[in-house]
Amino acid sequence: MERALLSDAVELAALHTRVAAALTGQFGEGHWSVRITPEGMVRRLRDDRVLLLRFRRRIVATLRLTGRKPWAIDRSRFVAGRRPLYLLDMAVVPDRQRAGLGRRCLADAVAQARSEGADAIRLDAYDAPAGAGGFYQACGFHEVGRVIYRRVPLIYFELVLA
Repeated sequence: MERALLSDAVELAALHTRVAAALTGQFGEGHWSVRITPEGMVRRLRDDRVLLLRFRRRIVATLRLTGRKPWAIDRSRFVAGRRPLYLLDMAVVPDRQRAGLGRRCLADAVAQARSEGADAIRLDAYDAPAGAGGFYQACGFHEVGRVIYRRVPLIYFELVLA
């Protein structure tokens, strides 16, 4: 994976929009139906590490890592860690899902986290059919809690980095 640049904002926003539309088509309207604007993507690119994976010069997968605790995370559910990173906004283009790109993204995120001295990666997934909880578990993340945050059911996952 490579670090995204400001010049990638439009293509990244379009990728997230495609993924949101596919989830909405498959599971109906939900919190996953949110569209990200290029301006919103620029803010994310400036504030956090957005990583992307290209295939034939086209962005096919992305994720965001940040040291700042996201709004929906309750720290008390996680193993006490000094330097966790939070994984957000992971997306793989619909026509390339189930081809190993998500696993590759997570492996690269783990390598990035280790290189930065992080001791854990934390995330939340929707506790709904559109959520990716099973995927994260299959990739070695451990469920550490279930919550309802602002009427949204979530599952917290963590990967402790030894």
